[in-house]
Amino acid sequence: MTSPDDTSKAPAPAGGKAPAKDPWALPDVSDLVVGVLGGTGDQGRGLAYRLAKAGQKVIVGSRAAERARAAAEELGHGVEGADNAECARRSDIVIVAVPWDGHARTLEALRAELAGKLVVDCVNPLGFDKQGAYALTPDEGSAAQQAAALLPDSRVTAAFHHLSAVLLQDPDIAEIDTDVLVLGERRADTDIVQALAARIPGMRGVFAGRLRNAHQVESLVANLISVNRRYKAHAGLRVTDV
Repeated sequence: MTSPDDTSKAPAPAGGKAPAKDPWALPDVSDLVVGVLGGTGDQGRGLAYRLAKAGQKVIVGSRAAERARAAAEELGHGVEGADNAECARRSDIVIVAVPWDGHARTLEALRAELAGKLVVDCVNPLGFDKQGAYALTPDEGSAAQQAAALLPDSRVTAAFHHLSAVLLQDPDIAEIDTDVLVLGERRADTDIVQALAARIPGMRGVFAGRLRNAHQVESLVANLISVNRRYKAHAGLRVTDV
């Protein structure tokens, strides 16, 4: 039996090997334009508001440009609104915050616009019945893996799953006390997403593995919904000892 930090079988580093990169040495992302697909929904609006308030250039996208522009005007802080295709084209990083039932359809329609972009999927495939929320398992394994399959020319990551839309949108809350689990295939991409999360006061991005591990991260939202209902809270996550 081993623990998560068991290194007893790890090989010794080769002589002369460069020191390991500092995991907290993250890039400057302040000049990147962030698009939020589904930016008129609660989660998308909340992320757009927090990032724009932190000084990020943000464009919210919607199927209807008029609806996106109306949401952008309400959010303020220089947020712009556009239809989904324009939002994707004009952005360096695109956060996917659409409802699960429209996830595949939205991404299929934007494959060309999202080519070459860093895509951050924060969609949680959930079902609801009389017993509460429960996780769904997409054929691809997770929403993030579905995004990667539908967007072969994009760099797909997964993050921002466990955030309370209520807290994100509340202007009276100065800091969002939570960690953001970030998953992806390339360290350069996950570093960018971690740095983006850190732009929001109180928030920290933590690398949590490759996209094949996204299902349990997405599924944990069902547990957090149960926590919130029982304790009348807006629970988040903190990872200890890192």
